[in-house]
Amino acid sequence: MPTNQILQYLKKHGERLDTEIAEASGISLTKVRLHMSELAAKKEVMLCQSIRFEKGRKVERTICRIAGYIPPAAPGRKSKAQLNLS
Repeated sequence: MPTNQILQYLKKHGERLDTEIAEASGISLTKVRLHMSELAAKKEVMLCQSIRFEKGRKVERTICRIAGYIPPAAPGRKSKAQLNLS
């Protein structure tokens, strides 16, 4: 169940940090990381290690997104450069 919950969250919100997924789903960070690694082994998600510095402290996080998923284009006018490529 938690793996499906994580997949649905990523489909709805796009690329997210492991801490954001844990906070939104109510699952512990350790379990989220475990389920994310299971999903990555099945090639359902892509994981990327991220190092950020917040207030001078090194913070390591994992960024997760659905593998092969391309979100729909945003509504609104497109630039002329994009129109010429089609």
